Amino acid sequence: MISKLRPSESTSILNVVNIASQVYKGVIFADCWKEPYFTAEELKEEFGRGVEFYGWFEDAVLIGVMGIQPVNDVTLIRHAYVLTSHQRKGIGEKLLNHLVGLAQTKDIFVGTWKAAWWAIQFYEKNGFALVPLDSRSKLRQYWRIPDKQAEMSVVLKLRK
Repeated sequence: MISKLRPSESTSILNVVNIASQVYKGVIFADCWKEPYFTAEELKEEFGRGVEFYGWFEDAVLIGVMGIQPVNDVTLIRHAYVLTSHQRKGIGEKLLNHLVGLAQTKDIFVGTWKAAWWAIQFYEKNGFALVPLDSRSKLRQYWRIPDKQAEMSVVLKLRK
């Protein structure tokens, strides 16, 4: 049920991300929110930067998306989304475990919004811990995100 996604599946990827990301509307700062939340151009750039996307399918329909990206000496988990109607069924956990199994580095990080307590809890439940150091330094080192987003985000690291 997990398959590597191709750029030709961008429409389906964007559908999942942009539906699932609605949970951030009104939670993150308004100047960090936009619609669509993730554009076709941004997705193309992510593929170009080496993000590999994997998806969970049910009845040939994409239900969940998660990316993995090697950056320097670490692996990043990126763009983790499951359609709202399919959340809390273990799909995110299965995708995350699959990607952790693909990682070629010792250190695996994920970033998310500080205000997304549910995402932080999900990652903690799955073996990640908040990075105690200034998360912005990790965000600057490994992610390309706007200053405001870095200010409003946290980094978690897989405990091994």
